[in-house]
Amino acid sequence: MEALLEGEGQEITRKAIELAKNGDTVALRLCLERLIPVRKDRPIRFALPPIENPADLTKATSALLAAVAAGDLTPSEAAELGKLVDAHVKAVEAADFAERLAALEAKTGGA
Repeated sequence: MEALLEGEGQEITRKAIELAKNGDTVALRLCLERLIPVRKDRPIRFALPPIENPADLTKATSALLAAVAAGDLTPSEAAELGKLVDAHVKAVEAADFAERLAALEAKTGGA
C-alpha cells in the first residue's frame, strides 16, 4: 500500500483539502482530525493529600473514591491517578528501604 502511494502524498493531501473546502463533510472531518486530534485525556485538577509514607496511601485512595462518588473524577481518571499514587508509594518505600539499609551498614561498619 505504501509503495502505491509513494510520491502521491502531497497531491492526495491537496485533493482532500480541496474537497473539504468545497463542503465534502468526510474530507472536512479527515482534515480536522489531522489538525486537531481528538483528545485522549484531559488535565484535571484534584487536591491529592500528601503521600510521604506508605500509611498515607489510604488517605489518597479515600480522596480518589470520594471524588468519583461526587462526580468530580471519572472512574478511569481515578484509576489513572491511582496508578500514579501506587508508583509514588513504591518510590517512597524504596527510598525508605535504602535509608534503613544505609543506617544498618553504617552501624555494623558496612560488613
